[in-house]
Amino acid sequence: MAVEQQEVSASEGVAAGRVRRKAWTVLALLVCLMLVNYADKVVVGLAGVGMKEDLGLNDARFGVIQSSFFWLFAVGSVLGGWLGGKVRARWLLAGIAALWALSLAPMAAQVGFTAIVACRVLLGLAEGPTTALAMQVAHSWFPAHKRAIPSSIVVAGAGIGPLIAAPVLTWVILTYSWHAAFAALAACGALVAVLWLGGGDSGPEDAQGGGHGAVTAPALPERVPLRRLFSTGTLIGMSLLFFVAYANTSVKVSWLPLYLQEGLGYDATTAGNLVALPYLGSAIAVILVGVLSAALTRRGVGSRMTRGVLPGAMVLASGVCTIAFSSLDRGVPQMVLLVLGSCLNSAGYGVAFAGLADVAPAKQRGTVFGIVTGIYSLGGVVAPLVVGRLVDSGDSVALGYGDGFMVLGVTMIVGAMAALLLVNPARDAAKFSTE
Repeated sequence: MAVEQQEVSASEGVAAGRVRRKAWTVLALLVCLMLVNYADKVVVGLAGVGMKEDLGLNDARFGVIQSSFFWLFAVGSVLGGWLGGKVRARWLLAGIAALWALSLAPMAAQVGFTAIVACRVLLGLAEGPTTALAMQVAHSWFPAHKRAIPSSIVVAGAGIGPLIAAPVLTWVILTYSWHAAFAALAACGALVAVLWLGGGDSGPEDAQGGGHGAVTAPALPERVPLRRLFSTGTLIGMSLLFFVAYANTSVKVSWLPLYLQEGLGYDATTAGNLVALPYLGSAIAVILVGVLSAALTRRGVGSRMTRGVLPGAMVLASGVCTIAFSSLDRGVPQMVLLVLGSCLNSAGYGVAFAGLADVAPAKQRGTVFGIVTGIYSLGGVVAPLVVGRLVDSGDSVALGYGDGFMVLGVTMIVGAMAALLLVNPARDAAKFSTE
C-alpha cells in the first residue's frame, strides 16, 4: 500500500511539473501576443510625421486617425469576452492575431485617409479583446493567490512591444518608408498567430478556482448577475481607474512621438529612442509591482491594499507627474517626469486585473474583463481627439500639447481618487460568497 501511495504521489508530482512548465510556456506566448498588440498601436504615432506630409493632414484629422482605432474597440472587447466563454482560447486568440495582420497589410501600399481609418477601425475591433482574453487565459493557469506576478508579466508585454518597436520601426521608416513599417507588423501578426496556434491554450479547470495562500479568498458562486457585479464598488472603481489610466496610455501611444518632434523639436531618431524610455520603465515597473503585491499578500496584507490602493495611488501620482512635466521646458527634468509618470500609470495594471479576478466568478471572468476593457477603451476614443483639438487651437504647438497633458493629468487624479474610495475586492467577494 505504501509503495502504491508513493507511486501515485510521484505520478501526481510529474503531472504538476508538466502543468507548471506549460503554464510558463503559455505565459511567454501571451507576452508575445501583447508585444505585437502594442507595437501595432504605436506605429501610427511613429509614422505620423510622414503620414501627415504624404496625405496633407492637419492635427485634427490626424487625431481622427488615432481615435478611429478605438471606435469599435469596446465592441470587440465585449464580443471577445463573450466568445471567450464559448470558443476555445487556442482558436480565438489565433484568429484575432490573424485579423491584426489582415488589417495592417493594406497600409503597406499607397492608401488614402478613408482607407487608413477603415484599417485602424478593423485593427481596434480585433485588438479590443486581447488584454481581457490574455488575462483570462493567464488566470486559468494559476491559483488566485499567485496571479499578481503572471498578470503583471502579461501587462509587461504591452511595455516591451513599443520598447522594441519604437527604435526598430523608426529605423524602418527612415530607411525605407512608413508603409514598410506596417508591412513588417503585418508579418509579425501572422507569425504570432501561428506560434499561438501551435502552443497556446487555456489552463486546467481547477486552476481557475481559489488557492491556499496567506490570505484565503472567499469562495465565489458560479455566477452572479452582471448588473449585480457592476454595481459593486470594486468594479465601478476599477472601471474608472482603468479609464483614466488608458486615456494616458492612448495619448502616449498616439501623440508622444509627435509631441517630442513637433512640440519639443527633437529629430526623428532621437524621438524614436526617447519614446522607448517610458515603455522600458513601464515593463520593469509593472513586474516589480506584481512581485511587491505578491509579497504583501504572502505577509497577510489584504487585497484592498495590494490590488486596490496600490494601483490607485500609482495612477494618482502619475497624474501629478503628467501635470508637472507639461509645465516644464524641454530638458532632462521634463523627460524624467514624463518617464516616471508613464511607469506609475502602467505599473498597477496587472495587480488591478488580479483584483477584478478576486470578485468575478471564474466562468464569468472573460465577460467581466471584456466589459471593463470596453469601458476603459472609451478613454482611448476621447483622449486622442481632445489632445488633437487642443494642439490645433493652441497659441503654439508646444502650448497646445501642454494644455492637452494638463487636462489629462487632472482627469487622472480625479479618477484615481474615486477608485481609492471605492475599490475593495475582499469586501465585495465576501458579499457574493454569503449571498
